[in-house]
Amino acid sequence: MLKEFKKHIQDYFPRLLQEKFLLACSGGIDSVVLAHLCHASGLNFALAHCNFQLRDEESDADEALVRKLANTLDKCFFVTHFDTENYMRQNKVSVLIAARELRYHWFTEIMKENEIKTLVTGHHADDEIETFLINLSRGTGIDGLTGIPSRTATIDRPLLNISRAEILAYATNEGIQWREDRSNADTKYLRNKIRHDIVPLLRELHPTFMKNFALSQKFLKGTAEIAKNHIDDLRKTLFVSDGTVIRIKIELLKTLKPLNTYLYGLFKEYGFTEWNDVEHLLSAMSGKEIRSKTHRLIKDRDSLLLSARIDENNKTYLLHEKDLDVAMPLSLAIENVSAMTETGRRILYVDKETLKYPLRIRKWEKGDYFYPLGMRGKKKLSKFFKDEKVDVISKHNQWLLCSEDEIVWVIGRRADNRFRVTDDTKTILKFQWHT
Repeated sequence: MLKEFKKHIQDYFPRLLQEKFLLACSGGIDSVVLAHLCHASGLNFALAHCNFQLRDEESDADEALVRKLANTLDKCFFVTHFDTENYMRQNKVSVLIAARELRYHWFTEIMKENEIKTLVTGHHADDEIETFLINLSRGTGIDGLTGIPSRTATIDRPLLNISRAEILAYATNEGIQWREDRSNADTKYLRNKIRHDIVPLLRELHPTFMKNFALSQKFLKGTAEIAKNHIDDLRKTLFVSDGTVIRIKIELLKTLKPLNTYLYGLFKEYGFTEWNDVEHLLSAMSGKEIRSKTHRLIKDRDSLLLSARIDENNKTYLLHEKDLDVAMPLSLAIENVSAMTETGRRILYVDKETLKYPLRIRKWEKGDYFYPLGMRGKKKLSKFFKDEKVDVISKHNQWLLCSEDEIVWVIGRRADNRFRVTDDTKTILKFQWHT
């Protein structure tokens, strides 16, 4: 097994030969055997162990075994203790989710502090089968059926081609000590029930089940890669960048068949995994939106607008007479000039004597109105935006320059007539917006 492991590392995990990595070790047979294999292969690594303090003396015994292993192999050892039950209560998550979130957050911290780029875990072939069956029962689609990735940007799993039976045989032959978590035998947990009841039956029904499963996984991963490439190419055509916003024409989306499958593929990487929510948005009223943890998707007339979620900023910023440069919430340069020269949407000239300091920079609000330069009378900003065909996201991000309660400038769009430069103006103030 060691010979095959070394070749597997050379063929598929060359970075483990070149740099120090962090090996997550629980004290169970999988990670302990992995540590021995890596050591016997001459690899440079440190061991990391999480004590979740869920099994009293047993948790402490797990830690003691991994500490002893680190000493035996002469490896750097990292250990931490978590108040897992308190974390579960505060975040309202299960013990499995709590343990996963806690340990991976800690692993990331260690790697950053010690300039380690790769984490190695002891997932093996049986974990692949169990994960496949769990995801199959939950209806996760092809992404959930392609299994655990053997490599990501920061994680390597070099045991995924090795079965639990092979790991056990190696540990027994080499006289390796490990700890057995009694909860692994409790079939009240779905993964354990699959491990102890379902997988043995599948092997009994078909002696070459493991080999056939690995082959099926290979085909599924290939199919998933083809689908990903197609979606990526389609996204380049449909998703049109418009500043900080991506615009997607609804009529083009509706030509895709099957529509729900395409919607899932196109938008899942932005956190939108409920394709029916996206589909309903296609026929919703303009202004309707849905949100993921990271993005907003808004219906705007004949398009969907996709943008990253930014923390709401409804703060008012004061601009005093002595201020010549403004950095927040946007960059403005201010100067006294003798005449109006260059013009454009990003430049404003006003009669300084019409201003009342401090000026205010704020977001627009419902009910705001102004007197657009070049027009007679006042106009509500909502009507102005509609006439100018300003999209929903741009409206949400619009800043105003105000003198007391009066709008001086819809920044980057239109000045207010009340503050215009006239023949009687004595001091001209120039504002220039830099992006």
